[in-house]
This record gives sequence, C-alpha cells and structure tokens, in this order.
Amino acid sequence: MVAFPLQMPGDGVKLFGFTVGHIHMDLGYFLAGEAGRITIPVTAYLIDHPKGLALFDSGLGARYARPANTPIDGIVDLAEGETIDCRLRAIGVDPADVRWIVASHLHVDHAGGNAYFPNATVIVQKAEYCHAFGEAEGDPVYDRADYDTGQPFLRIEGEHDLFGDGAVVVFPTPGHTPGHQSAKIRIEGAEVVLAGDCCSLRRSLEDLRLPEHCHDAGLFLSSLRRLAQMKRCGALVIPSHDPEVWAKVPKGVPILPGALVS
Repeated sequence: MVAFPLQMPGDGVKLFGFTVGHIHMDLGYFLAGEAGRITIPVTAYLIDHPKGLALFDSGLGARYARPANTPIDGIVDLAEGETIDCRLRAIGVDPADVRWIVASHLHVDHAGGNAYFPNATVIVQKAEYCHAFGEAEGDPVYDRADYDTGQPFLRIEGEHDLFGDGAVVVFPTPGHTPGHQSAKIRIEGAEVVLAGDCCSLRRSLEDLRLPEHCHDAGLFLSSLRRLAQMKRCGALVIPSHDPEVWAKVPKGVPILPGALVS
C-alpha cells in the first residue's frame, strides 16, 4: 500500500499584498486622543488557493486616481496604475478570474475597487450589508457606487470557511462598523490574520486602543481582544493601515509568514 502525505490546510495557498494608494489624515482617527497627522497605506490582498482566486478588500477606486506626473490634490494619493486591477495585471492575474471578494467592510478605501471584478461574488457579513444599504445612506465613508455594482453578494453570519478546507476562514470582528470581518489564512503551517480596520495600526492591538469614532466601542474592544488572543497563540496579525508594518510586507510576491513579525 502506498502512503500518501496528508494534505494540511494552507498547502498550496499563496498570499500577495498590494498598496492601493495612501491617505493623509488625523492620527486620532485611529488612536483616540492622539495629536498629529499620519500617512497610511491603503491595502489589499490576493489569496491564491488551489480552488480559485479570492481578494481580501479592493482598496480605493478609479475616481480617486490622478493622472501620472500630476500633483496630489487633497488627502488621497492614488496614482494612475495603482488601482487593484493594475496591481494584479502586473503579476499576470486577470481580474476576471477572481471568484471571491472578501470585504472586511464596505468603506470607500476597502471596497472602492470591487467593480474591477465582474465575475466575483462579494462575501460580506449580513449586518454590514444591511447597514451599507440602509442606515449608511449619506455617510461619506460609504458610497454605493463602490459596492452596488451588480455583483452577487454572499451575506454570511458568523464564521465562513471559504474553500471548505480550513485554509481561509472569514470571521466577524464588529465594532469599527456593524459587520466588520477579518480573515485567518493558513500558509505553510502558519496562521496569518488579515485584520482589516479591526486593527488599523500595530498600537491599536498592542495597547487595545480604540479610534475617536467607531460604530460600537464595546464590540470594537471585544474584537481587538480576540485578535490579541490569536496573536498570543502564535498568529501573525497584519494591521490594515500601519505604515511601518506595511513597509516590511513584500508587495506583489508571496508573503512568507516566517519573514514577518506583526
């Protein structure tokens, strides 16, 4: 009898990170009471699984892009060629081949590029979907032009095993928004957590610090504590907008967990 090796979750999974613009804003937006300004990266990820391609967030959309060699106008800096579709094509990936968009939430800097993926299903917590298509009307950080694009939605409640093998598991981390979610990904035996805006900066997690404005402070703190526990158990937690952490994440090539420290 031939003994075949047991396939483990994460075997064959690759994770790629991309910068999809920058935003210059008040530090207090992320850490309540902090003065000053900070320039943050807008981030998105491609998950290459043997069963298909998935995106975690899609960054800023085309309406923010400025033509090449023109000055920045306002707080958003998204140069032509930096949108997520261009980032993927640069590594040989056709946006039409992406099957899933895991939306951490539907703010403009996380769902702005959704329209580039016509064949994708958007995976979102039901609470986030209901808020984005209801109470969020008029809220400037939600723009239906970003996410009401004709793509189908898979509205989930709680954890969701994307490929059914434990390699990519979406889980709720509410507080920043009603239905915020993060994702844990098994790669080469390690667990990587894409935190989204549940943890925007490293200090958010280290100090359990909330931003000045959030949908529900109690839920937000509970979600941060969950991420902190995951980190204590060995997970690599990647904040969504930390410029120092992001500078150490390779762009457009597979992320190797052993080479990073969250």
